[in-house]
Amino acid sequence: MAKFILVRHGQTEWNRVERFRGRVDVPLNETGIRQAQAAAERLAEMSISAVFSSPLSRAHKTAEIIALRLGLPVQVAEGLIDFNYGDWQGLSPEEAAANYPEIYPQWLDSPDKARIPGGESLDDVRSRAMDAILELAVRFPDQTVVLVSHKVVCKIVMLALLGADNARFWAVEQDNAAINVFECGERGVFIVLTMNDTCHLEGGAL
Repeated sequence: MAKFILVRHGQTEWNRVERFRGRVDVPLNETGIRQAQAAAERLAEMSISAVFSSPLSRAHKTAEIIALRLGLPVQVAEGLIDFNYGDWQGLSPEEAAANYPEIYPQWLDSPDKARIPGGESLDDVRSRAMDAILELAVRFPDQTVVLVSHKVVCKIVMLALLGADNARFWAVEQDNAAINVFECGERGVFIVLTMNDTCHLEGGAL
């Protein structure tokens, strides 16, 4: 069966100061680079066949650091691109709450129903991300593949794997450079082995 290692990208400045990132191409900061290097060392212990990444630079740079350690190229999977926050991109949560007083509370209370102006829905994310994973499961049977993506995408993928709907969005967490491991078993049934693992970041200034 295909095994996947889903990694959230390392830290950016907009993670540190809490701004909605989405499709804005914010690069890794120095902490994020160190986090990616720590993840790479962790994954070097495993037998991995391929590395796929979101096209955005914060994910792609994380993937490059991992792939260099593994001696593999980085391939782009468009389905792993970050959630499109539309008009909220670049705003802080406080700014979004002030400028969108009707939608922001819905995002907090019923994220599965929220539709940010100019953006996409969590259902859109689930559809494209899971399509990408299922396609790779067919391409890489009995192999292990690294996927590097973003917080919202990782959260939605893990909910999908666990059979939970998008209303449970706030019930799971995905930290910077966190590692998730899951297998695609018979009849497309997924088995979650590891979730939001950041042990590789402990003991240092990460």
